[in-house]
Amino acid sequence: DQALLHDAVPVIAETDESNSFRITPQTLESCLSDKTKALILNSPSNPTGLAYDQNSLEEIAELAIKHDFYIISDEIYEKIVYDGFRHSSIASLGKDIKERTIVVNGLSKSHAMTGWRIGFAAGPKEIVGAMTKIQSQSTSNPTSIAQKAAVEALTGTQDFIPLMVSEFDKRRLYIIERLNKIEGITCSKPLGAFYVFPNISSFFGKKFKGKPLTSSFDLSSYLLDEAQVAAVPGGAFGDDKYIRLSYATSMAVIQKGLDRIESALAELQQ
Repeated sequence: DQALLHDAVPVIAETDESNSFRITPQTLESCLSDKTKALILNSPSNPTGLAYDQNSLEEIAELAIKHDFYIISDEIYEKIVYDGFRHSSIASLGKDIKERTIVVNGLSKSHAMTGWRIGFAAGPKEIVGAMTKIQSQSTSNPTSIAQKAAVEALTGTQDFIPLMVSEFDKRRLYIIERLNKIEGITCSKPLGAFYVFPNISSFFGKKFKGKPLTSSFDLSSYLLDEAQVAAVPGGAFGDDKYIRLSYATSMAVIQKGLDRIESALAELQQ
């Protein structure tokens, strides 16, 4: 949508769960042309939880330098990673890629400040200058109160972040285990963020009250109507075989939600 708003043509690099939704160099290079201007890279990723290690980032950086395009690196979930993973920014890999990278970040996820609407960017001076002009004439700026709060959040103690991530990790492991025990669902383990992206395509064609479910949109609507569970259709992210579930809620709510999902799916008929 961002690309379309600026009269650009978005090209989707297709991925799947077989390699944890990772963009391979081969896949990326097949999407490139002499008109390619930028790659939007989200790591850790919403909705899949994929996080790119340094080797993968180096492969992407080599292609960006070779084909001379920018990287827009969305790192909003950088603090929420698991299993000993260490986040690296692609901009840190050398001068050449740093000059081609715009890092976007914020406090909504790492500091649970979603309502404060604080974000920031870092990149080449001329690019950030142009961004500033657009920002000043469109959304202007966040309130001064929110900016003061953001400074305090960034300069104060960060001890709460590992505690928060530890709690997310417990929920992550629980929801993955529960989902993979439901017949017909497969769910890969995310390395970051607070989402799972289970494959629910085996339920396509099954019926409820005689009406077949044929897409992630149908299944999400069914879960909302019949189980009172909110899921985001994978089709909204470019792959209709999946739905996105968030575990940014209490363990009690997650347990109840999974019980309802399991019961609702059991009601479907061939």
